[in-house]
Amino acid sequence: MNYVLALFLPPLSILLTGRIFTAIIVFLIWIPAIIFSGGLTHPMFILLAWVLIYQSAEDRRARRYGRRDEE
Repeated sequence: MNYVLALFLPPLSILLTGRIFTAIIVFLIWIPAIIFSGGLTHPMFILLAWVLIYQSAEDRRARRYGRRDEE
């Protein structure tokens, strides 16, 4: 669901992954980029959001299952 949200509102989907400061910085860059480039930079923010979503899911998996690897 968060991947679909990233297509339309990348800063909000980044915020939902728990990265508050990153979401604020992306929002402050995203709005002028959309206005001045006419949407040409939007795919860059979508990819950033997808990478951060994937990374947060991997962190959750590592916390859940990764502790056994250290033993």
